[in-house]
Amino acid sequence: MGSHLVAYFAEQGHTIDVLDLGQSVPGCVRKSFHWDRLDQVDFSAYDAVIHLAGMAHDVRGKANEDLYMKVNYGLTKEVFTRFLEARSGAFAQNNKIRSFIFFSTVKAVADRVEGEVLTEDATPKPVGPYGESKFKAEQFIRESFEKASAGAGTQQANVYILRPSMIHGPGNKGNLNLLYQVVRRGIPWPLGSFDNKRSFTSVRNLCVLVERVAAGGIPSDVYHVADDAPVSTNMLIELICKSLGKRPKIMHLSPQLIKGVARIGDVLHLPLNSLRLQKLTENYVVSNQKLKDALGMDALPYTTEEELLLTLESFKN
Repeated sequence: MGSHLVAYFAEQGHTIDVLDLGQSVPGCVRKSFHWDRLDQVDFSAYDAVIHLAGMAHDVRGKANEDLYMKVNYGLTKEVFTRFLEARSGAFAQNNKIRSFIFFSTVKAVADRVEGEVLTEDATPKPVGPYGESKFKAEQFIRESFEKASAGAGTQQANVYILRPSMIHGPGNKGNLNLLYQVVRRGIPWPLGSFDNKRSFTSVRNLCVLVERVAAGGIPSDVYHVADDAPVSTNMLIELICKSLGKRPKIMHLSPQLIKGVARIGDVLHLPLNSLRLQKLTENYVVSNQKLKDALGMDALPYTTEEELLLTLESFKN
């Protein structure tokens, strides 16, 4: 996400500094700071801070809970505290900074969607260290901002928590890439009997949304992010085949049989296990209406199908 966002912001004429682990950065970046030198960054010199560093969702079931909390919660706490400090005291009269964007996740709300669609009104019930650590970071941001807003120098600040559904684009990793490899090898898809829909977020749509949110023209709040139309796994198979120039091979085997095979996979550490089966076949539809309404958008600029095909084309390389 970071590399795509940097490239997009540079194309739009913005000046970008980055805070990372010391990796090589593109030439469009003005300055690069290491996380160990966070105290050297003058947060008051920026229009917006976009915090998207963190540990991603663990699809292998080997999560280290302490590390998730240290990175997703502890690091966010440190960065947001610096943001608040830049908005107060001696900096309040002259600083530029006006917006803070925290990249959370829909998993901070629910591991499974209850009902037809997940909205911002849902009561958070995170499951596992990934979702729990992100939700704890959200709580810190909201509570700290509410407290700080009562003081001088913070009234004009804008704080946004974005909860994207699964992000995809060139360079994508995870279950979508795994699914692509299965279809590419000509292996029939055995999960055709699972009728599901889930939301995705294309990296190009996300870049457009982040730029508009960073401008600070909407209320500080929590916003879900997703492409306009959800997609079934069977449709994904068809799109992958379309990208590869193949005919879809979709089998409609008994769901109970598939679930039994997945349980065996849990024991034998096979590619298909219960967790991966859930991710590939569950319903997980996320509403993006609140954010679109706030931004005055009827639809996102890029459609779900065209963005998925763009991602799938990138897998060929």
